[in-house]
Amino acid sequence: MSQPAPTSGSLPSFLSRRPVQDDIPPTRGQRDELHRVVERYVADSRPVPPLTYEELTLHTGNVLQLAKLDAKYTSYAAVVVSNEVWKPALAAVPNERRLLLLPQCLRDRQRCRGHIDEYGLLCDHCGHCALDGLTKEAERLGYAVLVAEGMTVVIEMIRSGRIHAVVGVSCLESLEKVYPLIEAAAVPAVAMPLLQDGCADTSVDLDRVWDAIHLASPRARGLDVDALHTQAESWFTSDAMRETLGPAGDLTEEIARQWLALAGKRWRPMLTACAYSSLSGTPADSLPPEVRSLGLAVECFHKASLVHDDIEDADRHRYGRQTLHEQHGLSVALNVGDFLLGEGYRLIGECPVDDRLRSELLRTAARGHRDLCLGQGRELCWLRDPRPLSPQQVVDIFRLKTAPAFAVALRFGALCAGAGRELCEAMDLYSEHLGIAYQVYDDLADLHDPSRCDDPARPQPSILCSLAHEASDGRTREALASAWCCCPQRPGQARTLHRMLLDLGAEAAARELLAHHVRQAAEALRAVRSAALKRLLRQVLGRVFCDVQAGELRQMIGAEGLPGARGGG
Repeated sequence: MSQPAPTSGSLPSFLSRRPVQDDIPPTRGQRDELHRVVERYVADSRPVPPLTYEELTLHTGNVLQLAKLDAKYTSYAAVVVSNEVWKPALAAVPNERRLLLLPQCLRDRQRCRGHIDEYGLLCDHCGHCALDGLTKEAERLGYAVLVAEGMTVVIEMIRSGRIHAVVGVSCLESLEKVYPLIEAAAVPAVAMPLLQDGCADTSVDLDRVWDAIHLASPRARGLDVDALHTQAESWFTSDAMRETLGPAGDLTEEIARQWLALAGKRWRPMLTACAYSSLSGTPADSLPPEVRSLGLAVECFHKASLVHDDIEDADRHRYGRQTLHEQHGLSVALNVGDFLLGEGYRLIGECPVDDRLRSELLRTAARGHRDLCLGQGRELCWLRDPRPLSPQQVVDIFRLKTAPAFAVALRFGALCAGAGRELCEAMDLYSEHLGIAYQVYDDLADLHDPSRCDDPARPQPSILCSLAHEASDGRTREALASAWCCCPQRPGQARTLHRMLLDLGAEAAARELLAHHVRQAAEALRAVRSAALKRLLRQVLGRVFCDVQAGELRQMIGAEGLPGARGGG
């Protein structure tokens, strides 16, 4: 049986012989007063995490004024504000899903008997430094513990889903680099700055670390995205679909269900489940039947659009296998796509909700369906007579083709949870920028891997081509237009087009556009007052762009470091 945790007052001091660095309040009394000011301020203003850089800057400035502290303490105050805002979310994460990250510079180098390997320091628990008590207590509580410098391993643990929250100790300079990465991943994090910089003979306010690792809220439930994703995937087994949709009466229904069951990321039904769960507080295993029906409806609409898109684009492969029209012929595939649309609307019409909500759900689906067709229609009409498009024209196509599916999925879950107009509009704006960013991201991926295109000879309303065309003139512009809009594109023209895009700086311009829309998606969430939903939607940005380099994602989401930090912000 484990011993009760000692109080913070029983911890050894392990004080550094060095003075507190200049950009941290020098006395414990001043630091404690700042914490009290921040606690009162956050309780009154109730900011919702994750905070954008602009939000954190605003709140930090307000706190410094209230505490009557010099602006040189801005970075330290920003950490304290961020910690206080994240505390409720951290408290809701089970200890076994938390990581305690400690720096090696807290050890006593002369007397330390620990062993350092590729992952960090393995504490020998000799009792000569603060690491002993902290690591023992965290491990007793169920934490994963890492005594290491750098964040590579931590970021991988976060991305793998093993870690849902972080309690950390680091110098302010390192927090300047680490904070944006954790904010971009929307991971609850509480960090205690070291009181001295450099990599030796450092100290920290130990009782604050101790209090942080013991944060707990038995009544709070965190949003378990993995569990919700698993739940959404379970809706598409044969037995589950039979339970919700009824028995398949003929071959058309059988083909439709086989198509529904095919591998996919299930982003859309998962978003429906997550929006409902985060707003209602309902865990994954207790979602009501209407959420399941709406999740299936969203996927019916999505899979129907894929059938029709594959026919319209003459694509031959989907999910690593033949497209539906290649397997069953054009007529059967068209009919199955139409049938899936009907199934989606049937599920909404029979959804066990009141008439007013059902009417709003149907309006949402119809509006999304219409916008998707308009976006696809613009592209198809362009293919009949390809001509250079401006970047704004391409972005308008992207907006209509991709954003509505995200918006419908989120609205379905939010409406079922009783969300009002303001929240739904914020999610629509978020979805719009996410959809545009996703299409720009997809074009960038095609630039470096042309084999991703099912038909490389087919011209596309490419954002890269439009940006390059806008940046060119004279004969270069004519040559680019010819190579871009030629149908079909010959191998030599494709190589010429690829070289021109690189020479004209189209990739850099597209990355700037991508970053702009990801930042705008994050900014749209300022109107979201549900911390669980806001965190979820920030996590979606990180997951959709999961293979973007960490530093680039940091810039894209607008996580610019700590306000007032040296070397950034």
